Amino acid sequence: MSAELAPQCLCLTGLTACGKTDLALRIAEHIPLEIVSMDSAMVYRGMDIGTAKPTPAARAAVPHHLIDILDPRETYSAGRFARDAGAAIRQITARGRLPLLVGGTLLYLRALRDGLAALPDADLAIRTRLDAEGAALGWPALHRRLQEVDAAAASRIAPTDPQRIQRALEVHEITGRPLTELQGSEDGSPRPQVLAIALVPAERAALAARIERRFDAMVDEGFVAEVATLRARGDLRPDLPSMRAVGYRQVWAHLDGEYDWTEARRRAIVATRQLAKRQMTWLRRDHDCERWIAPSPGLEERIIERISSQWVPSS
Repeated sequence: MSAELAPQCLCLTGLTACGKTDLALRIAEHIPLEIVSMDSAMVYRGMDIGTAKPTPAARAAVPHHLIDILDPRETYSAGRFARDAGAAIRQITARGRLPLLVGGTLLYLRALRDGLAALPDADLAIRTRLDAEGAALGWPALHRRLQEVDAAAASRIAPTDPQRIQRALEVHEITGRPLTELQGSEDGSPRPQVLAIALVPAERAALAARIERRFDAMVDEGFVAEVATLRARGDLRPDLPSMRAVGYRQVWAHLDGEYDWTEARRRAIVATRQLAKRQMTWLRRDHDCERWIAPSPGLEERIIERISSQWVPSS
């Protein structure tokens, strides 16, 4: 890949408890990749069970980035993630491997892919017209139009990728500025070209049951003791961003005597369901993110095929 082009990366995101981590590790058995965590809580050391961090064995088998980089006293931001992830993606790409973002912190995805300045919302009239033109003229013809207004975007978008051709032309029509310019990073390096795949459940009830089972499994693994150890340090507070992570704040409150374990468990599970609902709402508004049902037959194979059709390994 030439130095002028934005590096490619895949993002595997979606609702909590949809199996992102396990699926990423299975994909790594078939495609040379390194994982970049896109989780706002996995950055903290000592927060392992409640964040469902990949096991030491998994991290030894597949290189992982942006895990255990901060003490829980510290804070992390979407802007810092965009810088850190961008640097990791460029390094991984230079090694000829695919950077795979994995996690459900969707603000981080937007910061990396779009910049913190929000891009314009979709315009249904423009999209409908572009769809009609694409059907009549063929998407390669619209790709040539994109080359005229945003050559950098055209260089990294395939002529057979209607979703991204449409979005780039739409942004140019709405703003009068190239998408590449609006997505420019703070250090002047091109933003990564992200293929974002979101795992979503077929049924909310099934996801709710998985959330409950996963929380109970975390408790069996020692989650309460993990929070107790963090609390016993004496230099952490329940209002810190790290300790406000779902699950951690409810267990901390239980240890402080605010409510009994039955209530703590109930609140933690409800908070996780609410998180999943917010993630779904965000994904419905993200027109650049593909939504795939999980679990579903052949999901791993279909995603590998989707990646293979898009990813061009660097030389």
